[in-house]
Amino acid sequence: MKKAKENIENRSVCPIACTLDLVGDKWSLIIIRDMMYLGKSTYNEFLNSKEGISTNILNDRLVMLTEVGLINYTGTAKRKKYTLTKKGLKLKPVLEAISLFGFKYFTGDKEQLKNIKRVLNL
Repeated sequence: MKKAKENIENRSVCPIACTLDLVGDKWSLIIIRDMMYLGKSTYNEFLNSKEGISTNILNDRLVMLTEVGLINYTGTAKRKKYTLTKKGLKLKPVLEAISLFGFKYFTGDKEQLKNIKRVLNL
């Protein structure tokens, strides 16, 4: 298991900005969602998500999420299994709030919405 970075550089002292420094990119919360709600834990499982993350971005995000202490891993370099840390699990209300906002303003397929609500237990 890799140890998290002790000092993370933030662009400001604002708690919103600090959080976005960690998970405000296009992919980090999708990876955390996959772990939290879909039970994904391996590189290939994340790679096969419908959103279509590229291999280099996925690797970069897994390293960064590990370094900031939101996820950790066990196993060998070729067989890593990722899990959320206690800190990572604390993002659940954030994901739920974003999901509720998305439900309110999402205009997509109603069947797709039912599946998303089922997966997120909303």
